This record gives sequence, C-alpha cells and structure tokens, in this order.
Amino acid sequence: MRLSTQIKPISFLKANAADVLHDLAQGGAPMVITQNGEAKAVIQDIAAFEQTQETLALLKVLALGAQDIAASRTESARDVLARLKAKLSART
Repeated sequence: MRLSTQIKPISFLKANAADVLHDLAQGGAPMVITQNGEAKAVIQDIAAFEQTQETLALLKVLALGAQDIAASRTESARDVLARLKAKLSART
C-alpha cells in the first residue's frame, strides 16, 4: 500500500467527505490529510482500524512474552498443568 497516492489536502476532505467515506468503506486505502502542506491525519475505515488495533494488541502480548523469556520469568508447561490440576482437584 502506497500512501503517497492517497495524500489529500483538508479542503478535498471537506468538499468530498461523503465520497471519501464511501471509498474507505469499500476497502479503499487509508488517506493522509494535509493542512498547510503538512501531513496532519490519516483516515481509514473502522474495520481496518479495528483490525490494526487487534494486531497491535497481539504484538504487544508477544513483546511482553519475549521480555518474560529474556528475564527468565517462565515456567514449564508441565509445572503449570500440575498446579492447575491441583487447584481443580482442591475444588471438588
């Protein structure tokens, strides 16, 4: 995806807001909005935004896991399962 083809001034967005939203909803690429020649915002459809947020959340979980591994804050799967089984049998 090349954002360079999707750079528009804010005046374009103001004049064509309905068309821009329609294009975004149809799977259009995100659009960079400029003001006074400087990039100020990126707009995209809500589904793409939600997907991006979910991807970032998963990447954060992976990064936290990598930090735990690097800091030796891990347990073997066998130990975790044994602890869970012990808790489960204590409830019954």
